[in-house]
Amino acid sequence: MSKLNGKIAVVTGGSSGIGLAAAKKFVEEGAYVFIVGRRQSELDKAKAEIGRNVTAVQADVANLEDLDRLYKVVKDQKGAVDIVVASAGFVERVLTEKASPAHFDKTFGINVRGVYFAVQKALPLMRKGGSVVLVSSSLHLKGLPEHGTYAATKAAVRSFARTWAMELKDRGIRVNTLSPGAVDTPIIDNQFKSKEGADGARAFFSSITRSAASAARKRWPPPFFIWRPTTAATRPASISSRMAASRRSDGARWRDESPGAALLF
Repeated sequence: MSKLNGKIAVVTGGSSGIGLAAAKKFVEEGAYVFIVGRRQSELDKAKAEIGRNVTAVQADVANLEDLDRLYKVVKDQKGAVDIVVASAGFVERVLTEKASPAHFDKTFGINVRGVYFAVQKALPLMRKGGSVVLVSSSLHLKGLPEHGTYAATKAAVRSFARTWAMELKDRGIRVNTLSPGAVDTPIIDNQFKSKEGADGARAFFSSITRSAASAARKRWPPPFFIWRPTTAATRPASISSRMAASRRSDGARWRDESPGAALLF
């Protein structure tokens, strides 16, 4: 029997990356999924890729009217929700001294406001035993240049999870966060003008991911209370210096690339 047979899931950011992967897996396990995204063309592609048991809803999670419309569709079609995955996110690389109010507002609007109200507006429809999954980021632990606003939003998401876990426990609703490292999805390309620039970023993040994974294997099982490995490759100072070196590299070409949106950590 499928693990999610009969369950109803809502996945924001469900047209690509982690959100799309989650939606596909949910359907494989028997769930019906509502995927949410801002671009209709990408939603159409994702719906075709998933193939069955899916409804695509075009919506901006930062827009409360869009969220109301989303959950009206869910209520009209299925009447209830069992799973909410808040995966929609935005990141724009910019140094603090150059960040504009518009950059700040957009980042917090999608990553914080969008998560908060996507979950809040789902609650009247959520059944006992439901699950809320918030996609955070490992960057909330690291001082990575050009990611100040993004990292702060992901720290806020983790705070939401702690509060909601206490508020919703009597309803039997579980709340968890995922804090992945760099994930290779097509939206990495949106941050760069050239394939060479995007590939340089992928190479950099792949190198630090391998270093952390290798350290984890060597240290397993971990000492008591130590839940993540800290190596020279994963310390903030080392990451900052390596990212700076990558910007100077002709291969990465980060210096020549304008800041872009939507690299998901």
